[in-house]
Amino acid sequence: MCYSEPPMRASFVKRFEDEIQTLERELKQELPREIQRARELGDLRENAEYQAAKERQRFVEARIGMLRARLSQISLLNLDKLPRDRAALGSTVRLREAEGETVVYRLVMPEDADPGKGFISTASPIGRAIVGKELGDEISVPTPRGVRDFEIVELTTIHEA
Repeated sequence: MCYSEPPMRASFVKRFEDEIQTLERELKQELPREIQRARELGDLRENAEYQAAKERQRFVEARIGMLRARLSQISLLNLDKLPRDRAALGSTVRLREAEGETVVYRLVMPEDADPGKGFISTASPIGRAIVGKELGDEISVPTPRGVRDFEIVELTTIHEA
């Protein structure tokens, strides 16, 4: 049997590797040209173009470092250890609020959070409240507008997706 990487991990890895490649190209090709052009303009202490290029260079280096650290963390994730009967990273949950309205969320890593699309981080208040819960469990989530009460009415784990 051939091993294939779980789709969720593979998509994270691909996206991070693509961003690293783009940033490295900027760091090694584009930024040195910008810095050289700015140097040619004269006094570096009062050269806004030079300062902006050096600031961008520091940002790009920091971002590459952060992405490499996240890639390392993702490679250590053992998706087989995620529960099959409880909410965890990659799970999709349908919640019914006390008023009867339903909402669907997918538990994702912080960098993929997009509440407008229903992607919430496992580190967010509602994500933390959902993680580890089972179908039928009730949860209360403190929000700026007060406590929201939900019941988990549907749960699909990463293993079923």
